[in-house]
Amino acid sequence: MDELHLLSTTSLTKSQISQYILRAKQLKEGEGGSNNLFLKHKTIVNLFYEPSTRTACSFHKAMLNLGGSVIHVADKYSSAEKGETLEDTIKTISLYADAIVLRHPLKGASIRAANVSSVPIINAGDGNGEHPTQALLDIFTIQTELAKYNLDIDSENRATNIVVTFTGDLKNSRTIHSLIHILCLFPKIEFQFVSPNGLEMPQILLDKLTNFKIGFTTNMRLEDALKTSDVLYVTRIQKERFTNIEEYDAAVTQVPPINGEILKRHAKREMIIMHPLPRLNEIAVEVDEDDRAVYFEQVKNGVYMRMAILEKVLV
Repeated sequence: MDELHLLSTTSLTKSQISQYILRAKQLKEGEGGSNNLFLKHKTIVNLFYEPSTRTACSFHKAMLNLGGSVIHVADKYSSAEKGETLEDTIKTISLYADAIVLRHPLKGASIRAANVSSVPIINAGDGNGEHPTQALLDIFTIQTELAKYNLDIDSENRATNIVVTFTGDLKNSRTIHSLIHILCLFPKIEFQFVSPNGLEMPQILLDKLTNFKIGFTTNMRLEDALKTSDVLYVTRIQKERFTNIEEYDAAVTQVPPINGEILKRHAKREMIIMHPLPRLNEIAVEVDEDDRAVYFEQVKNGVYMRMAILEKVLV
């Protein structure tokens, strides 16, 4: 990772990830938390060219917890509406901010921003590229939730591998792409992929798993994958990435929704169910009451992990 920016999980070391997890855990447990007001005289700009609820709000809350200030700029209220380039916008906002949290619909936008910014850029999602802060809160959630089942994701002494199943739009899910880069650094992990036709995991990521000698299975039926899953990571089919509504509708029907019945018939009791949200129909509301569902805990963890990130970038 560039010392100034947080753009991708590919450049994070195992040590850096562990430090982020430890700090988020300390903040969640109230050790060295918001009363210290680490960033009292700092300001971040949330620059969001795409809609966001959780990422924008959690960065805002994280910065307030640390005593700092937040300026939020949405696309329709920025000079991008007048045709201003991303580069000129970043150069301008750099004059107001101590860091910029950038959400953009184009893959690689965060790199473009970093190339011209005089302050740290935090990638809050760039098209179907990456979403590193989501991946960090996800690995924090995986570690803490699996620990309840006495599973240590960082242990090489487990008798069996931890099985992580990804289902949904694997082609366009920047959250999954970033999380896989992180999970590759942990021992004894294997993957199962369940997706509609045409929305499979990009080959470049499958090649990485092969190079890392990490086992994976593609084109699985959800019912079969559930039988061995320790982590079920669900994503929506991303309508905004489609140009043809008929193709979107066809994709949605190819993966059955997660509901109480399918979990009862096929899933392990000692499993966690994750989702970066927002959800549509891929997880039934009834599943919210299942103790395996941790996607709202993910949301909660996002504040603590982003506090840890802001500390690292700004202190």
